[in-house]
Amino acid sequence: MKVFSFEIQQFSVCCGPKTHNKMKKRNIMVAAGLGLVQLALSNAQVFAQQQDTTSLNEVVITASRSPKKIGDIGKIVKVISAQEIAKAQGRSLPELLNTVAGISIAGSGSSPGEVQSVYLRGASSANTLILINGISANDASGISGEYNIAAIAIDQIERIEILKGASSTLYGSDAVAGVINIITKKGEGKLTANALLSAGSYGTYKEAIGLNGQIEQTQVSLNFSNQSSKGFSTAQGTGFDKDEFKQMALGLNLSQNITKNITLNAGLQANQNKAGLDAGAFEDAIGYDYDKTAFLANLSSKISLAKGDLNFVFSQNNVTNKFDNNGSLTNLKGNITNLESIFSYQLASFLDLTSGVNYKFTKTDQINIYSPRLVTDNHITSLYSSFFLKGGDIFRMEVGGRYNQHNQYGSNFTYTLNPSFLLDNQVKLYANVSSAYRVPSLYQLNSEYGNAALQPETSQNYETGLESNFLDQKLSITTSVFVRRGKDVIDFGEVTPGNYGYINQNRQNDKGVELEIGFKPNQKLNLNVAYAYVDGKVQISESAPKTFNLFRRPKNSFGTNLGYTVNKKIFASLNYKWNDQRTDQYYDNSNFTLVSLNLRSYSKLDAYFQYKAFKNLTIFTDVKNVLDTDYNDFAGYNAKGINFNAGLNFLFQ
Repeated sequence: MKVFSFEIQQFSVCCGPKTHNKMKKRNIMVAAGLGLVQLALSNAQVFAQQQDTTSLNEVVITASRSPKKIGDIGKIVKVISAQEIAKAQGRSLPELLNTVAGISIAGSGSSPGEVQSVYLRGASSANTLILINGISANDASGISGEYNIAAIAIDQIERIEILKGASSTLYGSDAVAGVINIITKKGEGKLTANALLSAGSYGTYKEAIGLNGQIEQTQVSLNFSNQSSKGFSTAQGTGFDKDEFKQMALGLNLSQNITKNITLNAGLQANQNKAGLDAGAFEDAIGYDYDKTAFLANLSSKISLAKGDLNFVFSQNNVTNKFDNNGSLTNLKGNITNLESIFSYQLASFLDLTSGVNYKFTKTDQINIYSPRLVTDNHITSLYSSFFLKGGDIFRMEVGGRYNQHNQYGSNFTYTLNPSFLLDNQVKLYANVSSAYRVPSLYQLNSEYGNAALQPETSQNYETGLESNFLDQKLSITTSVFVRRGKDVIDFGEVTPGNYGYINQNRQNDKGVELEIGFKPNQKLNLNVAYAYVDGKVQISESAPKTFNLFRRPKNSFGTNLGYTVNKKIFASLNYKWNDQRTDQYYDNSNFTLVSLNLRSYSKLDAYFQYKAFKNLTIFTDVKNVLDTDYNDFAGYNAKGINFNAGLNFLFQ
């Protein structure tokens, strides 16, 4: 009975969040942050991150839940544009996100069927909220409930907005370290069709087709992709069998202008992922398979007002996870029903309001032969408001709060205080003081390892930094320093002597520094460099010592990307990533102990080439891990050596 439950727990751990080693003192971190500020203001050296230079005038929606310029937002928002995605056609979504400063994807170089966890600013994967078109993609059947970003096909994505820092006031639970909003393709402009064919290492093949465009008052986007891979053994060892992977993904977005001021929208993201699994770290398994289907459907309406808009959103998120271990079957189902109304309005020339009410119902039904059937649900109702003050051309301020009422743990409140200054439309200085929270998952509350007395995980967050553009947008510098102080952190541990389950730890303190610099001197060359540092310790009681616990996450990471457009037909790029050494833990089934291992630091170089042979045909080649670096994201699990992907992309107009 306990064997399989623990196996599922270990499966989550082997693919999930953890981290690494020790670091500089707080005074070093603060000094580094101040030094970076001085560096930026003195218009110094040229470094940067993997994305193109982002203008402070670029409009985003994720930070305020309504369109606003980045310069008017007192937070860091990183945008991965459609153009950048088009120049990374051989990559997966985890591989693309892994190039962003402050994001570490454990498993981005692993077998494609592996669950891949997002560590934003060192926080656990459950503390980053993943959205698809502004809607939570959480898996209610999971142990922590987080979304596996490997489940969505990158060719269906239009752009990605990454909001860094606590954002629970506008987004509720899980938005502790930040929000990643994956925006899929919409039907805009002339009706076009596209097709993609690619092949690569490990017997990997992909086919994708799409239809996107506008027909009179109706916008249509329909995209389908199919991918298969013979893969390789996920578990580290000799003579192990290959773990195959198959994925089918469907994306549909419809938008209809009913009147000049009323728009109706409907969307569906559906995917099926099948993969072979191993028994654990350093352990093979024959006949152990995984089959996951997910359907995220939404209906929404937008009513445009004279000085704002009113949105109504309904979404249904159904996930089924099936495990077949040589005939021993497990069926885990999760359902999330979400209702939300969002009101955005300009109260005065200097004051905007975003306000909303949200109701979320979560249910799971879990069956396996080793544990009692688990059927349970909960619901939460939230009211939130944020005021955005604009004082002339320089001063900006966001002040907001959110009240939550949960049927099990009761109520809690979060807030945001976020001033910023925009200097000459080139330099944005900001500070952010806010609180955030994460509710326990249904599994953590009610399973055989559950704890009905769990409280929501809460945090106080402090951040300051700057974002700047110089030399007519040719040079961008972004730097930030953050501190996150968590309380009642949810973890797996000893509830009573000899009995294990989910508990609230006493304290979790994290801190970090990020630097991104981008340089684009002309239309041909684009250079980006990124550096991130993070450290974190947990304290299980007031009298207990502080212990490092950011497993699988590097304290220091550095990346650089160089892209060059030779002419209208040819584009090439190099991407380099270095990760510091890390610490990981795995469960040794042979002696029933938890083992800690140090994972050595590593460097990885990728190369990409794209050629536009004809107006409607693009040829691409992506070679990853060019130097064939031997490394691990997880203790006891393999990562890819040198591998390639090449293909053709057809566009029909």
